[in-house]
Amino acid sequence: MFPLIHEAIQYLTRKKVRLTFNDLSLAGPVSSTFGLDRGTPIDRYYIEQFLQKSSGMIHGRTLEIADSSYSRRFGKDQVKHFEVLHSTPGNKRATIVGDLTDNDTLPENAMDCFICTQTFNFIYEVQKAVHGAHYLLKPGGILLATVTGISQVSRYDMERWGDYWRFTTAFLTKLFEPVFTGGVEIESFGNALAACAFLQGVAVEDLPDRNLLDANDPDYQVVLTILARK
Repeated sequence: MFPLIHEAIQYLTRKKVRLTFNDLSLAGPVSSTFGLDRGTPIDRYYIEQFLQKSSGMIHGRTLEIADSSYSRRFGKDQVKHFEVLHSTPGNKRATIVGDLTDNDTLPENAMDCFICTQTFNFIYEVQKAVHGAHYLLKPGGILLATVTGISQVSRYDMERWGDYWRFTTAFLTKLFEPVFTGGVEIESFGNALAACAFLQGVAVEDLPDRNLLDANDPDYQVVLTILARK
């Protein structure tokens, strides 16, 4: 029966219809791409809530990783200059080619806001990267960052530069507070349902009610957010 069940799951995935994911005979996930092929990944639900809540801080000269989509969506006309950081040449949207672990490649005291979503997980020298984020901000500048707690490996990142870390609030506190002395706020988001759904690649749209994701259990830290001031 396993092949037939597996084929049925694949069919439902392609059709993007609502499904359950409690069949204990299946070892594979509903989606191996975090639910991107089905709709909105669970982690994006929390990331975008955080950025919406913090949107008043996205202003002036704002930097983002890889592209400026969140800066434009949540900063809107508050942002005067949209900057994009990429670690290697070739990204046409990049205005800065630099490495967060190497201050010599970064502008100093340059940014009013730095949006850094789901990036620190993929940097081995993560302490250097935190210092790099601090280095490029103006005095009083704001870092809005998110990281993963509970997650599958990102195969895309693993094959390009590596997937190294899964974080907790305790570790992030020790990582950021000594560097960002202007103040650090760290929060976690998730619960058992959100963690299981995210690991299975179930999309937000698959859930009977997306408000189920809002119940917060600090023992199931799916996404963690960092608001840090230089």
